[in-house]
Amino acid sequence: MTEIQETKTSYASWIEQEGVPIVEGHSVNLAEVPLGPWRRKGGRGAFVQLSGMEGWTGMEVVEIPPGKALEPEKHLYESVFYVVEGFGSTEVWRPGEAKRFFEWAPESLFAPPLNCVYRLVNGGRERALLAAVTNGPMIIDLFHSPDFVFGCDYQFKDRYNGEENYFEVSQKRYKVGRGNYWDTNFIADVANADIDAHEWKAAGGSFTGFEIAGNTLVGHLVEWPVGRYHKAHYHGAGAVLVILRSEGYTLIWPNDLGIHPYQDGHGDKVVRVDWKPGTAFGPPNGWFHQHFNLGTVKARQLALRYGSKKHKMGFYVAAQKQDGGVFISVKEGGTLIEYEDEDPEIRRTYQAELKKRGIPFDMPPIKRA
Repeated sequence: MTEIQETKTSYASWIEQEGVPIVEGHSVNLAEVPLGPWRRKGGRGAFVQLSGMEGWTGMEVVEIPPGKALEPEKHLYESVFYVVEGFGSTEVWRPGEAKRFFEWAPESLFAPPLNCVYRLVNGGRERALLAAVTNGPMIIDLFHSPDFVFGCDYQFKDRYNGEENYFEVSQKRYKVGRGNYWDTNFIADVANADIDAHEWKAAGGSFTGFEIAGNTLVGHLVEWPVGRYHKAHYHGAGAVLVILRSEGYTLIWPNDLGIHPYQDGHGDKVVRVDWKPGTAFGPPNGWFHQHFNLGTVKARQLALRYGSKKHKMGFYVAAQKQDGGVFISVKEGGTLIEYEDEDPEIRRTYQAELKKRGIPFDMPPIKRA
């Protein structure tokens, strides 16, 4: 019998061939990701492989020199860009049609329409640094042909058909179930955009999900007050979380350890990720994660993930049916741990961390049945 050697995924092979650094880990600081020359793009960049991506999503970090532009590109995978540093613009066009362009600044968010040609231009005197979360791993692994992914000419006119106002900030907001949502293809400043009050996941918290560019890869913004923390919850792989404001930490642990990891003797298996603005991290599939604000301002977080309410993916729908959803208590079949059900050590540790910093503890009292 012939022995066949194990091979890497098509995406893993492709990012190696691109010849730029590949950074791995639970978390990264986006401004400090080591970059290398990226010949295809005409700038510098890197790939980031966070532990929670698991082949569902990837991340590209690109740097544009002052007054320069990257090479035009198009591809069959979705990408959502977050501007880490710098000022510039993006040109978007389809072959034979007029270009549209829009300007961006630090903490802007946008998504080029699928398979349209786009070019990133730095209009400032300092470097521009952008991070894109993509579903490149899924698409490149599916077709296992980068030439096809980057060379296909099909135009998705249902997503973008040259509309003049396509990249304006939309005011279309609505509610679906327990969540608040926003349709917009551009957000000028995610750190200060208006989001809606929403206490399902945090006392005094806010949550607004957004649909962008007709993508299956979408996201949300969350915020919670000083002296408070989020409820623990879990979901599938692929979500990338970026801290926009404040400092603090996140605890993550596999859900098969239960809702009381410390009390049940598994505290050594709980991973702590410390964060500040610009930190990006992603919880692995089915791992509880819980966010704690240690700063003197409200904490705000950007999440880029699957879960479009308009363009649903079967794996996401199946998970929702099985697990009930992140806004529903584990006692009711969901994936959320209510404050009164959490491990007591979690609150004790948080109180001690706040005390060291001289920040008042402001959590509401635990409601006992």
